[in-house]
Amino acid sequence: MPTTSPQFASLARLTASLRDGKTTSRKLVEQALERIADPSGQGAVSFVHVDADRARAADALRRAGTVLSPLAGIPVSIKDLFDIEGQVTRAGSRVLADALPAKTDAIAVARLRLAGGVIIGRTNMSEFAFSGLGLNPHYGTPRSPYRRDVPGDERIAGGSSSGAAASVADGMAAIALGTDNGGSIRIPAALCGLNGFKPIAARVPTQGGISLSTTLNSFGPVGLSVACCALVDRILAGRDSGVPATRPLDGVRLGVLTNYVMDGVDETVANAYSAVIGHLSAAGALVEDVRFTPLEQLVEINRFSFASVEAYAWHRPLLQINTIRACTYGS
Repeated sequence: MPTTSPQFASLARLTASLRDGKTTSRKLVEQALERIADPSGQGAVSFVHVDADRARAADALRRAGTVLSPLAGIPVSIKDLFDIEGQVTRAGSRVLADALPAKTDAIAVARLRLAGGVIIGRTNMSEFAFSGLGLNPHYGTPRSPYRRDVPGDERIAGGSSSGAAASVADGMAAIALGTDNGGSIRIPAALCGLNGFKPIAARVPTQGGISLSTTLNSFGPVGLSVACCALVDRILAGRDSGVPATRPLDGVRLGVLTNYVMDGVDETVANAYSAVIGHLSAAGALVEDVRFTPLEQLVEINRFSFASVEAYAWHRPLLQINTIRACTYGS
């Protein structure tokens, strides 16, 4: 995917460069801030708040020979659904602009900070995470790097974690923290040529984060590679940062759905999908076509989705307040 801006290297390469003295955390943060401030870039629509430079501590510890986490001193962006101490969590909306600042970090944010990640800022998103497109009428709409150099052919970054993906795609952060109910990490990662991971909902504590759906919501990373996401996922889950060795695929059985999810698929996507399956087979996986009949009833079963019902329960007090205000101002 062509891109008009330089990206950070993978976390493994950044860690090695920091360890070997080829760069410093301060330089990485300054690079990120320069990209955000670039008037020709995506900073103005990808971030709703930018934090100050906090990289000096990591550099000092590294010079002292302290063994640090692979994330130490590396710029990290945080989706505007997470509490950051002293900041207002707007969830991409104007409705919460006057809310009180958070008293503490969300657990996911605290774990990234404890691992040494430098919080570079809060990223834009679909308002209240209620869209996979990433459109935001209040703070602007981040764009994908795909074909951005072709006038009149700009593409959306996808949502709801639009700013998260754009921040990594445009070198404004090395890794991003996002949320995913039905694709809010995976969609923008795909549209921006990145990797995104949605863990099981119980893997990362949700305290301090606004959930569109308490049943479906997961907190996870957007990064350049699967390895980047695996590392950050372990940190978010409260585990050590050592990623286990890759498991051999010999004899692993994989089922490939042939109904519903592939209906009407674009030819280019279908060819890429087939190529991936071919690579898995060549690596020793036992790939079998399967048909999961309940999927054909999904539209009927999911007529009123978890996300819609649970989002209404969360938004109901706000809706009542705004209804009262509207009636008062209109009288």
